[in-house]
Amino acid sequence: MSAEAAEPPGALSLLRNRRFAAVLAYRICALLSYQIVAVSVGWHIYELTRNTFSLGLVGLAEVLPFFCVAPFAGHLVDHLPRRRLGTAACAALATTALVLAAVALDLLPARGTWPIYAAIALTGIARSFLSPIFNALFARVLAREDFVRGAGLGSVVFQTGLVAGPALGGLLVGFGGKALAYGVAAAFALLAAAALSRLQVEEPTPPAVSPPIFASIAEGIRFVFAHQIMLGAMALDMFSVLLGGVVAMLPAFIHDILLYGPQGLGILRAAPALGSIGVGLWLARHPLQRHAGRVLLFAVAGFGLCVIAFGLSRSFWLSAGILLAYGACDGVSVVVRSTILQLATPDEMRGRVSSINGIFISSSNELGAFYAGTMARLLGLIPAVLVGGCAILGVVGTTAAKAPRLRRLDLRELE
Repeated sequence: MSAEAAEPPGALSLLRNRRFAAVLAYRICALLSYQIVAVSVGWHIYELTRNTFSLGLVGLAEVLPFFCVAPFAGHLVDHLPRRRLGTAACAALATTALVLAAVALDLLPARGTWPIYAAIALTGIARSFLSPIFNALFARVLAREDFVRGAGLGSVVFQTGLVAGPALGGLLVGFGGKALAYGVAAAFALLAAAALSRLQVEEPTPPAVSPPIFASIAEGIRFVFAHQIMLGAMALDMFSVLLGGVVAMLPAFIHDILLYGPQGLGILRAAPALGSIGVGLWLARHPLQRHAGRVLLFAVAGFGLCVIAFGLSRSFWLSAGILLAYGACDGVSVVVRSTILQLATPDEMRGRVSSINGIFISSSNELGAFYAGTMARLLGLIPAVLVGGCAILGVVGTTAAKAPRLRRLDLRELE
């Protein structure tokens, strides 16, 4: 490691590490790019079709290519130069945005919605590379003793992008039109590519003989499922997000339960991210080392209690405060899980392990929204949320019993 990566510990010292700052710049610029596209393309599709089913197909057009490509993306990240792969993925994001801009300006001979869905499918393919590349480069620019602080800052950057991206996309579409929004998204993707192109990092030496791709993917899967701490942390996060998807039901809560206007949706959507950002900043300054497993379990249990409390609340501002705590608990989970992944994964397997983690997390977010809607239809809105919160507490208890190494985890053991 260079002297730059070995600076005295502290969040500010990490930001003075130019290589780490470049990796964070890549992450937030790429995130802003596809978040702006996600907001703009939803408006674009609905404007063309006036059909809510068409909006659902946008998510499907992105998620299916992501799931299909993610295992192969992990293999490629472990066996090809990561910086070049990241630059290519960002170039694909820029291409997507420019194609959508051309559709919005009616510059393409193709008509209808299929060019939009095709462009979104390319976004799904590009996204399958983004997190594995970030996680692999993260470990090349920081010393191991800085991983906990780095994970906290990474969480702050990610959550900031989740808040700022949709807001910026909505403003651009509202005041400048769809083509401008897509153009800005392309510019952010190119900035992400520029951050990687200027990054000076030592790439790992590729193996003399590359293993067969399916054998390589299977090796990554076996590693994750044989690692009780890592698998327990991934499963805990996956099931908690799957069962606690109250965010997907916010429009219904605002309209039917809290009796608040549409402006409240933005406040409630922002509250979890703000809670997560606050926790990320705290953990970047005060890294968690001792009793990390217990803290993780208590945080996810707190997440479940917040889900239950939200289901029982009838006050808008109380609900906003509950969602702030909900995001803070989720932020602890994200930082601890990210740190476990960084500390426990061999460098030559970071791409594959990160891809498997991405599949866990992406599936829980997408399926969580579907689960929440289905349960609300079957049980009613409030009973569905209460059942989900109670189920999260059951998952925490089961994980604590079945994964004793995770329960006793001290992060210093992994360093």
